[in-house]
Amino acid sequence: MKAFLKITLLFAMLLVANVTIHAQNSLVYNTEKDGDLVVSETIFKMQDGALNHYMKHNYKYDANKQRIESETQKWNDSKKSWENDLCIRYTHNESTITTEYYKWNKKKKEFILVPEMTVTMSKW
Repeated sequence: MKAFLKITLLFAMLLVANVTIHAQNSLVYNTEKDGDLVVSETIFKMQDGALNHYMKHNYKYDANKQRIESETQKWNDSKKSWENDLCIRYTHNESTITTEYYKWNKKKKEFILVPEMTVTMSKW
């Protein structure tokens, strides 16, 4: 009986420790919508019991409500501002979707295509 209690207590302590570690590293999402379309997601990271800016996604859609752009920004804590990081552009045709990846170039202050990451997939 003592062994069972010790094992149960040990399991309970490990469970609490695991939950505590997970809570400290969790992400919290704030989603903004326009009707049924998600237009922005701000992601906060839990650190030392506080929510801190982490990442932001902004989305654009065409007239058919198909996503055509996804822009990612990262939080610069020293500047206290969002900085461009990545942009994904989607081209929809009748049977395919082409995905192009662009990386932010700080010197040029624009997104630059990364051609080796361009992918075209069949919709069917």
